[in-house]
Amino acid sequence: MRKASFLIVVLAIFLGMTAVVAFRTLTAEEEQSGGWRGGALPVMAFEVSDVEFADIVEALGTARANETVVVTARVSDTISRINFESGQRVEAGDILVELTDTEEAADLAEARATLREAQADQERANDLIERGVVTRQRLDEANAAVARAGARVSSIEAQLADRIVRAPFSGVVGLREVSVGGLVRPADPIATLDDTSVVKLDFTVPERFVSAIEPGLPVLATTSAYPDDVFDGLIAQIDSRIDPVTRSVTVRAEIDNADGRLRPGQLMGVEIRRDIRSNPAIPGSAIVRFLEDTYVFVIEEGERGTAARQVSVELGRRSGDLIEVVSGLEAGQEIVGQGVHRVRDRMPVNVTEREGGPGAGGGAPAGIGGASPQ
Repeated sequence: MRKASFLIVVLAIFLGMTAVVAFRTLTAEEEQSGGWRGGALPVMAFEVSDVEFADIVEALGTARANETVVVTARVSDTISRINFESGQRVEAGDILVELTDTEEAADLAEARATLREAQADQERANDLIERGVVTRQRLDEANAAVARAGARVSSIEAQLADRIVRAPFSGVVGLREVSVGGLVRPADPIATLDDTSVVKLDFTVPERFVSAIEPGLPVLATTSAYPDDVFDGLIAQIDSRIDPVTRSVTVRAEIDNADGRLRPGQLMGVEIRRDIRSNPAIPGSAIVRFLEDTYVFVIEEGERGTAARQVSVELGRRSGDLIEVVSGLEAGQEIVGQGVHRVRDRMPVNVTEREGGPGAGGGAPAGIGGASPQ
């Protein structure tokens, strides 16, 4: 009796499992044949639109001033006056620092007095020559004395000029390193002076990109100091040599910095955009790959209703969530955007949702973060 009951239970379990397997098989066949809602498979459609793509070379660079110098004195002496403040903008020729010049000023006064005496003696010699009282030699001696006195004046004036430190070009003065009364020597830094009206951005790229870059190409730069801003620039120079160790070449771009936001020494991300173009773009979820073939399902209206047609495509670069289509699709077409693993060629479909179209789906940004290799 117990054995019979056990056999009955085992048979019931077997029949139940058989029924479940048969139901799942029928359901799968129904899905493959498009047997939902009257033979049409519900899908989400994506409208293909054109998006801007570009070949991009990315790098990290360091910002440098257009012109930069460490301001120093030419002679050793104490500082008598400082005419600038840290961070002040100065013009070319402005006096920054004056050194003590008491001794040189006295020497200059003496030299000028000697020059005046020599000039007076020269005038007397000229007068005597005209009257025939003295010989020509007397006039030559007076002329030589005037020349020597004038040279002496010029020499002392040059020494005084060395005690006045001027700005060699227009720019912004850095932190002051000296104080009034302090002794400075020719090698002692007084302050830094940077011309930041234009920023030079130096960065390196691998040698394989040498043929892809040239002076005049636009660059886009970003910095963590202004994460929401993109700075436009142009490649100005490319180094004549490739580093034999890193196998990279240094490239210099110039960025207008009239507002003074960028500062020398900043780390900046750089993008060089080439071959900017507009091509159809599709989401990665719409792509089906089989061996070496890549295709999508285009939604078309036919005599028997809406169906999905398998179309081979050639892909290019990626831009965010979208991928460039080089050939096979045109803007305005609708494709199956999701669930493509359930779709078969010529299968009837029922569009239940739509995405994409102009201005949707996120195109390639106009600035940083555009197309990159897929």
